[in-house]
Amino acid sequence: MSKKALIWERNRLIEDAEKSEAIFRVSRLQMGDEWKNHFVASYEKFKLLLEILDNLHRTEIPTHTLVQLYNAGLGEALRYLAGPPFSDDDLRVIADVPSLKPSIITKDSVKLLRVFSIIMQSLDIYRFPWVVDRRSPTSAELASAILASSTLLAAQRIATNRRSDGKEKQEQDVKRYLTSIGLTEVPPVAINTIVKGPGLLQFCGECQLGERKADIVIRLHDTRLLALECKVSNSSTNSVKRLNNDAAVKADYWLKTFGTSQVVPSAVLAGVFNVLNLEQAQSRGLTLFWSHDISELGHFIRATEQQQDK
Repeated sequence: MSKKALIWERNRLIEDAEKSEAIFRVSRLQMGDEWKNHFVASYEKFKLLLEILDNLHRTEIPTHTLVQLYNAGLGEALRYLAGPPFSDDDLRVIADVPSLKPSIITKDSVKLLRVFSIIMQSLDIYRFPWVVDRRSPTSAELASAILASSTLLAAQRIATNRRSDGKEKQEQDVKRYLTSIGLTEVPPVAINTIVKGPGLLQFCGECQLGERKADIVIRLHDTRLLALECKVSNSSTNSVKRLNNDAAVKADYWLKTFGTSQVVPSAVLAGVFNVLNLEQAQSRGLTLFWSHDISELGHFIRATEQQQDK
């Protein structure tokens, strides 16, 4: 039974990388509505936050007011009063609290007040100069502070969503495609031997394959497991991290653990990738597919049926 790896020639890699980058550019230029939605939502949050906090005119805020803020979903906006804004993890560690979830932090008034105190100590004096001067803000200062804060938060939300939504959408698109060509999705299980996991022409979502997680695992016609990683990159520099330092490292592990005749490490790519990184990943045993030409994945799966018949 022939089980040759699928290796693309350099010219094909260049062609696909250019197509993927062109699609990425178009998608970035069509984000006007998304930016508007995030900005408007952020603007309303900061407007309400400063209103509840009396425009930061008072440094001592009653506990019940802070509870009201967190229950209203304004905890994230509160972190963005600092300059620079605190991440959730950073603030949790600095304030020495187990969680900033409203259901937890609002139950402990001491920790809640400590969190607010740390934020006020780190307050951005450029956005909120009236606090330093111990006076009420002018209407222009207040408008400027809300605008600047809204822009900061909206930009961060966009960046976060790009990272998470891009990968999540890619995984869902791959799953829909697999279903459309006759494969069946089954619940994920931990796979520590090659006989475990999906049955013939079945696939599952994220699961443990040995000691590494795979985004999607497919049982091919010839009984091998195709371990598929979904990778979205927004720059050629980022592609090193996504492809060579992650997916290719997993490929090395899976091939060493399960053997070249038992597993096919692969990746579905979208966004911007350096051709040299693509070639390096292939040389380490990673089979490459593209979101813009996902039918190649179907061709590969069907080809394993032909190999099984030989």
